[in-house]
Amino acid sequence: MITQLDLHNFKCFEELKLPLQSLTLLAGGNASGKSSIMQALALLHQNMREHERSSRLMLNGGTAQLGMVGDVIGQISQNTCRIGISEDDGSWFEWGFFGERSDMSMRVERVRGELSTGDSLDVYKSEPLRYLLPESVSEHSLPTRLRGLTYLTAERVGPQELYPFDDPQLTPVVGAHGEYAVSILYSNEDYRIEERLQKEEDIPPTLSRQVEAWMRSFFPGCFLEVEPVRRTNALTLGIRNSKETDFIRPMHTGFGLTQVLPIIVASLRANPNDLLLIENPEVHLHPAAQGKMGDFLAQIASTGVQVIIETHSDHILNGIRRAVKFGMLNKENVVLHFLRNRSESPLPQVESPTIDSNGNIDSWPSGFFDQFDHDMNALVDWS
Repeated sequence: MITQLDLHNFKCFEELKLPLQSLTLLAGGNASGKSSIMQALALLHQNMREHERSSRLMLNGGTAQLGMVGDVIGQISQNTCRIGISEDDGSWFEWGFFGERSDMSMRVERVRGELSTGDSLDVYKSEPLRYLLPESVSEHSLPTRLRGLTYLTAERVGPQELYPFDDPQLTPVVGAHGEYAVSILYSNEDYRIEERLQKEEDIPPTLSRQVEAWMRSFFPGCFLEVEPVRRTNALTLGIRNSKETDFIRPMHTGFGLTQVLPIIVASLRANPNDLLLIENPEVHLHPAAQGKMGDFLAQIASTGVQVIIETHSDHILNGIRRAVKFGMLNKENVVLHFLRNRSESPLPQVESPTIDSNGNIDSWPSGFFDQFDHDMNALVDWS
């Protein structure tokens, strides 16, 4: 598991040392840096997956499109940034990158680190790299974990007539926009789901059937049908709301259904030690369903999958709090981070309230899911 992310001069962070846990929740106002944290990990994933032997950090690819170096480097007067990662086995790595502000990639200037064996690592730009690391440590658990991570942005694909169908070796994750979720569901329909995540015991423990079962907890009566389109690399998705109706096209169902499907598929298909990054899992969901989503992601984290969530939903938070209270996930395995826009506040850029075994939170910084209280206070004053 990744236990800490360090950022130096990366986007809005001059210096950040962010603890991570089995379940990490990122909250805060707009433009406070939540997505930047996700993007730092997604950027490493993208380069390790798409540019195995490169000694440059490509800023644009299939997972993340960050523009030019000037968009990524925080301070105008500098041309460098650093990204560091620590793991629970005691190992850590830090990359130093350099680039002209008009470039669309950055040179790897230096790679430092320490392995769990105590061996140190300190190499400069002249040494060939594989997965952004020297060949001798390229098979370490960290690059394996980063290559396989799933990054789901808030801009997930909506209802489609057709969904792409590709070889599972080329599309092992659902994609940044969830575009391959239906393909993975079809290719892995018989994949056996871990017993702790089987929603309904009286149905087969396969991915296809358990995805349906979990979807029904958000959308009662939901059933799915995935079929290949003959002589094309495409699939159709049929959806129905009860056993008494026929399957219909996704555009005739609630929009939230296609937003949740990639999250459910990615979560149930993940293995222990995999890493899931999910932006705004609450998109297009009713508040009650948002609470269930928090509960669901806590259950996923309890199986050894590391989950990092960016959210604006107090219902997501409360679903996690309930999961802790009822013993689904230990409080030690949850970390909450509230981020502030550093240009708008003299307070620390990151504040981390803690959660106890009853789901209580020790402090509520101003702006941390307190808008309901502000609104109610205002309404009382008006009455």
